Amino acid sequence: MKYRKKPVEIEAIQWNGNNEIQIMEFVGKKLEFHTPPRQAEFDRDLNDSDYRIIIPTLEGNMIASRNDYIIKGIKGEFYPCKPDIFEATYDKI
Repeated sequence: MKYRKKPVEIEAIQWNGNNEIQIMEFVGKKLEFHTPPRQAEFDRDLNDSDYRIIIPTLEGNMIASRNDYIIKGIKGEFYPCKPDIFEATYDKI
């Protein structure tokens, strides 16, 4: 069987690695921002892509990486979405 997604407007914000305050204001609750521990001496300069947000979702905690979108769902829930999936699924209005 085939299905078509119902048209629904969502709210979302893209995390650029520097907009923690805007993300927290959007989500409306405290989130955990996490940088993985350094694994070796040569790993002194962590890439920005190592910086993560842990988002509590209806399915449990999910990880958002830099450039992921944080989406507010139709029931007020929040979840991360990879940029390529977001851009293929949603149009800016």
